[in-house]
Amino acid sequence: MSNKWNYQPLNNELLEKRDELEKELGINHVLCQLLVQRGITTAEEAKKFFRPRLEDLHDPFLMTDMKKAVDRLNMALGKKEKILVYGDYDVDGTTAVALVYKFLLQFYSNLDYYIPNRYSEGYGISYKAVDYATKNGFSLIIALDCGIKAVEKINYAKERGIDFIICDHHMPDAVLPDAVAVLDNKREDSNYPYLHLSGCGVGFKLMQAFAQSNNIAFKQLHHLLDLVAVSIASDIVPITGENRILAYYGLRQLNSNPNVGLKGIIDVCGLHGKDISISDIVFKIGPRINASGRMQSGNEAVDLLVTKDPSFAKAKSEHIDQYNQERKDLDKDITCEANELLVQREDIIHKKSIVVYNKNWHKGVIGIVASRLTEEYYRPAVVLTKSNGFATGSARSVLGFDIYKAIESCRDLLENFGGHTYAAGLSMKEENIPEFSRRFEQYVKDNILPEQMISLIEIDAEIDFKDITPNFFRTLKQFNPFGSENPKPVFCTRKVSDYGTSRLVGKDQEHLRLELVDNKSGAIMNGIAFGMSASFQLIKEGVPFDICYTIEENVYNGNPTIQLVIRDIAPSD
Repeated sequence: MSNKWNYQPLNNELLEKRDELEKELGINHVLCQLLVQRGITTAEEAKKFFRPRLEDLHDPFLMTDMKKAVDRLNMALGKKEKILVYGDYDVDGTTAVALVYKFLLQFYSNLDYYIPNRYSEGYGISYKAVDYATKNGFSLIIALDCGIKAVEKINYAKERGIDFIICDHHMPDAVLPDAVAVLDNKREDSNYPYLHLSGCGVGFKLMQAFAQSNNIAFKQLHHLLDLVAVSIASDIVPITGENRILAYYGLRQLNSNPNVGLKGIIDVCGLHGKDISISDIVFKIGPRINASGRMQSGNEAVDLLVTKDPSFAKAKSEHIDQYNQERKDLDKDITCEANELLVQREDIIHKKSIVVYNKNWHKGVIGIVASRLTEEYYRPAVVLTKSNGFATGSARSVLGFDIYKAIESCRDLLENFGGHTYAAGLSMKEENIPEFSRRFEQYVKDNILPEQMISLIEIDAEIDFKDITPNFFRTLKQFNPFGSENPKPVFCTRKVSDYGTSRLVGKDQEHLRLELVDNKSGAIMNGIAFGMSASFQLIKEGVPFDICYTIEENVYNGNPTIQLVIRDIAPSD
């Protein structure tokens, strides 16, 4: 697929703000441009961006129902009630459960945790879990990363004398569950200053409020921030505002003194001794934690995340790593099968969406397969399999298209659904698949923009190689942590040429190791272009070409150097 490059220079108003920032901060105007593009237009905002402070976290009691939640939790502790910490089986849910369980366990022992089985119970609150709580004498359940739509199941629990505190971040319906407290910043009546906390982030705010109400020092929460960072990265919530502070300090904890379970995962995926980034969590740590719930039981992930025993953590991490390998094999096979189904459809080229169904596909990996299809075809994708008598699936979207709203438009055909702008889950009767496919396609066709269906590379700034100085790079690193809504800046340099030493590398000669000269300034930079061997002929022709890239630090034999990681190569106009 060819990429379209999109570069929008700043308008006059933003140029003025960039220039003001340059005067006040005394840093390169390109870096000031990056700040302005991120909505940072004053020196004070820049200071908060570059120097996140835990003191700037919002008061948790600003969250609707927080006082009710803390009062009920304190009452449960005072009466020595049994408390069940309940969460979804993905990374956000399991880290949230681990965080709340570990913190409360410091002060109270009459509690346990529960993760529903993906296959026998499905997503969210389950009747089986309520029955388990009833049988075992639990009178309070703290539900994390789920529960916002569980109206009937919360009523079922109330009839059995069980109260719920819901900590969720998914979109609610008009009617909220009749829980003691519903903590979700997406509630219509929420005035909380930040909208985009992860499920684990909401659990953290509950523990922050609990600590405040009991005069527990905030620093006793610090050691749990690595779990929050893992949830933020894995759930791909925006790394802005409060999330930026939590991710910044969570990464610091993860790199300096991670909890025993996370240390096991870090060791097994080859990150020991490296500076762990959000990207490392997304591609290495998160998938392994997720694999437990996908392939077997999310309970195993929580067992790992709460352990204090290094030997147990090592064994469990190796076990979960094996799940991850099995997951990768399944994911590859099912993606191939899905592609074969699509190739057989003569009308696929005219479709704006993808809906595929196979009752034999493994439920644990269909979300990943949906992501693969979205990346390959660049259109919203729904992948369905059969589970518990229903067609159950996952949906993924392209940049700027709200797949939750697309699914919601078909809600009368669905048994259940929930999610975010870019990812959602759903279930329906098998006979409803054809009508769902038709209506989903029509909604997408009516609402998606043509530019949302092509691979678009957003370019932050056009620069010359001479701009890439050690000082420039040192300041650029302070834009970390990178992630959703604070992406790694992409730069473009026009009319560069091969310095004469660029070559093919890799086992199958699929990558390019580049040494390039900027024809405008004469400066030289090294770079790597993964999977771009097709551009080798263009580079060796000796004519100028354009590149877009990110700027990274490459450490070889302990020596750090600056290199370009090429995103795309195109002939110069």
